Amino acid sequence: MSWLLRDGTVLASAQVADTFAQRARGLLGRRGYEGAMVFPDTRMVHTLGMHFPIDVAFCDRDLKVVDTVTMRPWRLGRPRRGGRMVIEAEAGAFGRWDLTAGDQLEIRP
Repeated sequence: MSWLLRDGTVLASAQVADTFAQRARGLLGRRGYEGAMVFPDTRMVHTLGMHFPIDVAFCDRDLKVVDTVTMRPWRLGRPRRGGRMVIEAEAGAFGRWDLTAGDQLEIRP
């Protein structure tokens, strides 16, 4: 298990989907999700087959948030300029974490 941090403050537990199988499954088939899921080397997302809306943060290589969006189930998310990594969480999480574009994030074990 890892942690998602901003300015040294823990925002949530984080699971890094760094294998093909983990990336393919993502949040599919779940009824909800506590924490954040991190998808390295990802620019585009979808919510096809999802059971709940999600917050999505598009980040650059250094984990600086480029853009955020909330996606309902059965949608496609277009790549964002400069986005090289994606962080997903259950909708509403980014509001609780006060996560916005420009935030510098960090993943720690």
